[in-house]
Amino acid sequence: MASLSSCLLLALALLSPHAAAARKCDLQGLWRNELGSNMTLSALDASGTFSGSYHTAVAATNKQILVSPLQGAQQHTSAKGQQPTFGFTVQWQFADSTTAFVGQCFMDRRGKETLETVWLLREEVPSRRDSWKATRVGTSIFTRIK
Repeated sequence: MASLSSCLLLALALLSPHAAAARKCDLQGLWRNELGSNMTLSALDASGTFSGSYHTAVAATNKQILVSPLQGAQQHTSAKGQQPTFGFTVQWQFADSTTAFVGQCFMDRRGKETLETVWLLREEVPSRRDSWKATRVGTSIFTRIK
């Protein structure tokens, strides 16, 4: 009997990483980044597009921060790909700027998903001469809340 129990435990231990790896990353849900910003993403439609909302925890403005809409698309996953790439834009409702994010969804052996992104934020400037200071670049890592 002890031998059977040991075999079952060994089989479960060997199969559990593969079970998590067989699951695909799913963008739908509630996500939070390292700065405390929250993002909600809808389910993908048939063409791979999604929408949602972004509530930033940080901003270079004195205005009240408002939840802002986002629109995006996920690359169709290939036969080998369980960890898709995606992109989305946020149209800020409290500032004259837009941010474009691109990234990839990763799932670890335990099934924990993270979204690793790079972003460009472009703010409106009064003239082309000020264009040099209008774009910021950064990275964000989001973890699933729900």
